[in-house]
Amino acid sequence: MAHIADSSERRFQDYLDQLAHALGHADRHEPLRAYLTGLCLPGERKSIEPMAARVDPKRVCARHQSMHHFVANAAWEDAAVLCMARDLVLDAMERHGAVAAWIVDDTGMPKKGSHSVGVARQYCGALGKQENCQVAVSVTLANEAVSVPAAYRLYLPEVWAKDAKRRRAAGVPPEVVFLTKWQIALQQIDALRREELPPAPVVADAGYGVVTAFRDGLTSRSIPYMVGVSEETTVWPPGVEPLPPLRWSGRGRPPTRIRRTARRRPLSVQALALRLPPRALRTLSWRQGTRGSMRSRFASVRVRPAHRDQNRHEPRAVEWLLIEWPRGEAAPTKYWLSSMPANTPLPTMVRLAKLRWRIERDYEELKDQFGLDHYEGRGWRGFHHHGSLCIAAYAFLAAERARLFPPEPLSFLRSARVPRGFRPRGAAGAA
Repeated sequence: MAHIADSSERRFQDYLDQLAHALGHADRHEPLRAYLTGLCLPGERKSIEPMAARVDPKRVCARHQSMHHFVANAAWEDAAVLCMARDLVLDAMERHGAVAAWIVDDTGMPKKGSHSVGVARQYCGALGKQENCQVAVSVTLANEAVSVPAAYRLYLPEVWAKDAKRRRAAGVPPEVVFLTKWQIALQQIDALRREELPPAPVVADAGYGVVTAFRDGLTSRSIPYMVGVSEETTVWPPGVEPLPPLRWSGRGRPPTRIRRTARRRPLSVQALALRLPPRALRTLSWRQGTRGSMRSRFASVRVRPAHRDQNRHEPRAVEWLLIEWPRGEAAPTKYWLSSMPANTPLPTMVRLAKLRWRIERDYEELKDQFGLDHYEGRGWRGFHHHGSLCIAAYAFLAAERARLFPPEPLSFLRSARVPRGFRPRGAAGAA
């Protein structure tokens, strides 16, 4: 092997060696190196054929076949790649502090047609509306400086889960059944906890936070959380409790369920926020953005979540309600429920709630720089293989950023000269 002078290049080669070892079979080592290199090289499209042309321009067809078989058909475990990527970033993260949060989120990838695994008309966050797309659920380990997705799985809509013909065509494993996104997230959290990763509160947006079963699942696992909720979410305000069960009359079964009446009812979080005195709001900064310090006004109140608690035998535990009310707005814009300890300072809760920006940046770079949404195959295995390899490539970038500041990662990678007139199939102007 030629002498590797640059330390970043040396670390990249060492990283590829570790990943190759994790995949086991020697036949997978070379296509792994080609695929990871293709993902890291500059280029507008990170589907297989354009990457093959950049990595090996003299043997595009052979390289394309090798890389396609590796990602679409070879039976290697995504978990091994994600574990290696995660550990690389966690080692670098230590310089910047402990893991601050496990961020649960999902990302949509617009897709045409109906044959690609999991594609359906559903909400696509990338477009902000219902559209034909695939959706993947992830759990990211993060602190203020560094983050990396540690779990990644396709959400399989119910119409797909019940369609045996489409499942067979896309290679969906028999053990994969329909699960909601929050159920997938809890499964991922359980798997990561079994690996004894550094514990941290779970952070999620309102898409997960409004699901009481998701919050209850975290509580039953003794995992603190900071999750967004909608303005219609109901809570018992401070000093107001649900009524105890009715006194037994001596006939029938003794009443056991707590009660509410027309005059004693919970409030929506918006109604509660509008009742707060102005002095309850504090202006706080949570991080430096591209336009300077990011600031807003916040308030925190101790409340009891009230969702359908008239069917319970005892009230829910007291939690924090965090409210963001920017100056100049007629009403609050965001709400969170949190099971953080009662003595948690308001600035700590604000920073935790706002840490979700890390996963938004992760998804942006995973798509724009590493082609997370560029995979053109239709199968379950290929979708997850491509996703885990994109995360592995991104993990190296994240680790380099954490190690070197200001960073100049991946500058050692150079594209080979693409043959004149080459156009990947499907590209504009292709023959």
